[in-house]
Amino acid sequence: MKRLVILISGNGSNLQAILDACERGELNARVVAVISNKADAFGLTRARRANVHAIWKAKIHSQERRAYDAELAELVSQYEPDFVILAGWMRILSSAFLDTFPNRVINLHPALSGTFPGTHAIERAYESFQRGEISYTGVMVHLVPDEGVDNGPVLAQEIVPIEKNDTLESLEARVHRVEHRLLVSTLQQFFEVDVNA
Repeated sequence: MKRLVILISGNGSNLQAILDACERGELNARVVAVISNKADAFGLTRARRANVHAIWKAKIHSQERRAYDAELAELVSQYEPDFVILAGWMRILSSAFLDTFPNRVINLHPALSGTFPGTHAIERAYESFQRGEISYTGVMVHLVPDEGVDNGPVLAQEIVPIEKNDTLESLEARVHRVEHRLLVSTLQQFFEVDVNA
């Protein structure tokens, strides 16, 4: 059974999808800790409800990014995770963190590979659709080998069509549904391959 540490910054709906899949036995894994850089992230409440360690790890304003990441890596290491899952984690991790977990950090991003890296990806895709530039967006799950933004080796991705009567809210809801399903199914497959490696 894989040990997972989940990093979040907000609502934690993808965290919930993982917790539910573990509970149902769909995912041969256990979430051993949830860490947020935001004190008010609802994902921490979700973790507590599931009896999972819920930790707020603030970055002090004057603290250098690499120093924070090194502290974060030390904190995560205490839980001896097989994998670290970025499920709505809104900070770019430096090598001070990533080098501690080579090929073991997995990110979920609400866009296809090579499109809309960084924050507000769904909003930017919707605006691009409004301008007639695209007809679909998507979701990808990828490894995070370095400090590149949303551009690591893709484990899975899925197209999400944008309908002509979509609002931003309806598109967001549809993307989130795909995120929840794709993240869990990708982790299932990836863990099976990892077991057999």
